[in-house]
Amino acid sequence: MIPAQRFLRAIPESQNVSSSQLLQFIEALAASPYEVHSLMLVRHHRVVAEGWWAPYGPELPHMLFSLSKSFTATALGLALGEGRLTLDDPVLSFFPAEERTVSHPHLRAMRVRHLITMSTGHTRDPIAELLQQGGDHWTHGFFQCPPDKAPGTHFLYNNAATYLLGAIVQGVTGQNLLDYLTPRCLAPLGIDGAVWETSPEGINLGFSGLRIRTEDIAAFGQLYLNQGLWQGRRLLPVEWVREATRAQVANGTDPDSDWSQGYGYQFWRCRHAAYRGDGAYGQFCLVMPERDAVLVITSGINNMQGLLNLVWRHVLPALSSRPLPNDPSSQAELISRLPKLGLDAMPPSPLTISLAAIRGRYRLAPNQSAVAALTLTPTPDGHLHLEVETDKTTAGVVCGVGAYQPGTFPSLIWDHLLNEPVLALAEGDENQGLKITLRFFQSPFTEHLTLSWPDPHTLQVAVTRNVDPATRRIWTGVRE
Repeated sequence: MIPAQRFLRAIPESQNVSSSQLLQFIEALAASPYEVHSLMLVRHHRVVAEGWWAPYGPELPHMLFSLSKSFTATALGLALGEGRLTLDDPVLSFFPAEERTVSHPHLRAMRVRHLITMSTGHTRDPIAELLQQGGDHWTHGFFQCPPDKAPGTHFLYNNAATYLLGAIVQGVTGQNLLDYLTPRCLAPLGIDGAVWETSPEGINLGFSGLRIRTEDIAAFGQLYLNQGLWQGRRLLPVEWVREATRAQVANGTDPDSDWSQGYGYQFWRCRHAAYRGDGAYGQFCLVMPERDAVLVITSGINNMQGLLNLVWRHVLPALSSRPLPNDPSSQAELISRLPKLGLDAMPPSPLTISLAAIRGRYRLAPNQSAVAALTLTPTPDGHLHLEVETDKTTAGVVCGVGAYQPGTFPSLIWDHLLNEPVLALAEGDENQGLKITLRFFQSPFTEHLTLSWPDPHTLQVAVTRNVDPATRRIWTGVRE
């Protein structure tokens, strides 16, 4: 269910936005290697362009990955405003059991502001040690990884630090991040149905794990653009917004990199006087105060700087500071193009390979995915059922012939994607073999299985993923 629209819709030129420049952006995306899932451009609090690349749609939440960090910071800002803590509080003061045993001077010197600015002094992200040494108590794992440098002297992007922020917010409020944010921020913004992954100790991950819709992200960005105001109601302290989005620490010297313009409170500074929250594989909430604009993009890419370069090349010049003449031709073309965006050829290519010839259970040789067997079974309505077996579980999904079929299925490459909503499609012929596409449509990920038969009894499977095509897994098996 999509909540009531929170933004008015407007023709781009009515908000001094060039439709022809936006068309060039859409064309540049089509010509690029970037798999964009959605975009929404807001100018003067009005949506002037929005689109979803089918099978993605406005009603679907999307994994935010590290864009979640900006929401964690927002929860901390609210707790600060309520007087529950200060940025200069020692981190150990929130964990009495650890305070009694930790002696390392860098851990004892660490303050909340060091967590939120990624300046804990660590020279590598201790997230792996946190998970391994913490067991079911990740916060304990953090204190087993003392920083190499004094807090405040070194910037390092640090997932474990953000996790600890979430633990602190939960400790001082008695609520996890999602429950604390909902009445204070998310519900007023019209964000409902949000889901946030939780650690074994019952703490929202903080550094990742949040899923919301494209327009939800736009509302969040607009809240920050409005200095904490939403529809006349103050949700965030104005001073918090200013401090969170300015450069608090230096993080590089490359003038052409949007990862070297300074770091705030879990927000990145960008070129062109902008700032953003972002997440792995191309999840962006880009706020451009000088242009009074917010751009949201969700995607499945492995070159985030390349996508931002296209934004600066095409979207930034579209945002004029002066009135623009009406452009009916470009407006009509943009209105026509945006609803027709898609990631696949439509209709999909037919499946002409004989299902009777390939059906059966195939026992696989040991492989990285720990899949022991694969079974292909035609369904009565002409589709193909795929089943994989590991030593722990069995999972199956119907792969549509001629159209995607919905189901749930685990990732065959990424161990953390379990029983995800998926759209599955089967295509191919005797020459090319069988191609199965698995679109995990609430995430950046799409996986492709290419199956071939060197002889009637031998199966070969190549498994690839859109965001890292170099990660290729090869399975071999024999028909039983």
